[in-house]
Amino acid sequence: MIDKNNKQHKYILIGLLVLLGLIFFKEARPFLSGLFGASTLFVMMRNQMAYLTEKKNWNRHLSATIILIESLMFFLIPLTAFALLVVDTLSGIEFDIQSLLLQLEDFVNVIEERIGYDLITFDNLAFIPKIGGSTLQFLAASTYSLILNSIVILFILYYMLYNYREFESGFKEVLPFREENKDILANETKEIIRANAIGIPLLGIIQGIFALGGYIVFGIQQPILFAVLTAFSTILPVVGTMVVWVPLGIGIIISGDILAGFLFLLYGLIVIGGVDNIARLLLQKQLADIHPLITIFGVIIGLQMFGFWGVIFGPLLLSYLVLLFNMYRHDYIPGSKAKPRVTTKMKSRSLPIHISDSETKEEKEEEEEKEG
Repeated sequence: MIDKNNKQHKYILIGLLVLLGLIFFKEARPFLSGLFGASTLFVMMRNQMAYLTEKKNWNRHLSATIILIESLMFFLIPLTAFALLVVDTLSGIEFDIQSLLLQLEDFVNVIEERIGYDLITFDNLAFIPKIGGSTLQFLAASTYSLILNSIVILFILYYMLYNYREFESGFKEVLPFREENKDILANETKEIIRANAIGIPLLGIIQGIFALGGYIVFGIQQPILFAVLTAFSTILPVVGTMVVWVPLGIGIIISGDILAGFLFLLYGLIVIGGVDNIARLLLQKQLADIHPLITIFGVIIGLQMFGFWGVIFGPLLLSYLVLLFNMYRHDYIPGSKAKPRVTTKMKSRSLPIHISDSETKEEKEEEEEKEG
C-alpha cells in the first residue's frame, strides 16, 4: 500500500513538473535564445572554468566574472555591433526598385524575343517594392531581440559557470538512462555544440574572405559589407551564400555587362561554393563528423523554432532523435549492429565508457577487413 502511494505521489510530482515546465516555456519563449546562447557558451567555456577553479584555485565568482567578460568582449559585443552595422548600412542605401524592375523587364523582353517563350509576368512582381521596408523592420526587431537576449545570456551563463559541477551532476541525475548512455549523451552534446559553434564561424570567415576577393575584382560596391553578409549567410540551409552573390551577379547582368555578370556567377559557383565543400570536409576531419542530412534539416527546423541559435540547437535536437533511436536498437534489439552515437568521429579521451571484449573484437575485425 505504501509503495502504491509512493508511485502515485511520484506521478503527481512528475505531472506538476511537466505542467509548470510547459507554463514556463510558454511565457519565457522570447528569452529561449538567451538560454540556448548561454548553454552554447557554457559548453565552450566549461573547461576554462574548471581550470581556473580546480588547477589555479581561483575564486568561483572571480573565475566566472572573467569568463563572462571574455564572452562579452569576443562574442556578444562583435555580434551585436555587426547587427547594428548591417541595419544602419541597409537603411542608408536607397534602392530605386521601379528603375531596377524596368531594367529587368527590358532584359527579359530581349531574352523572350530570342527564345519565343514568356519567362516572367511583371504584374505579379508588384510586391517587390514592399520588401525593403518589411526587411528593415525585421532586421530592427531582430537586433533588439539580440541585444535583449545578450543580457539574458550573461545572467544565465554566470550562474551556470558558478555552479557548473552542480549543474552537470543534476542534469545527469534526471536522465532515465544507464550510466554508459548518460556519458554518451553528454559527450555527443558537447561534440555537436562545439562542432557547430566552432565550425560554422570558421566556415563563414573562409567563405567571406574568398567572396571579398571576388567582389573587389568585379567592382561590387561596398565589398566588405557584402563579404560579411556572405559569411553570415553560411548558416542558411540549402541556398547558403547564393542568397548574396546570385542577386549581385544578376544585378551586373541587368546593368548591361552580361559577360562580367556571368563570370561573376561562375566565380560564385566554383570558388565560393567550392570553398564551402572543401572547408566543410577539412573541418569534419577535426571536429565531430555529423551526417549532412542532420545538419541541413536540423538548421531548417532550428531556425524556425529557435531563431539564430537554431543553427546549433536544431541539428542537436535532430541528433538526439537519431541518438535515442540508436540507443534503443543497441540496447533492446538482439543482434543489432547499431552504435549508440550520432557523430562518426568520437574522441576516446573524452568518452570514459567501458568497452566490452566482444565490441573490441568486432572493431578489430572491421579494421582488418578494411586493411585487407
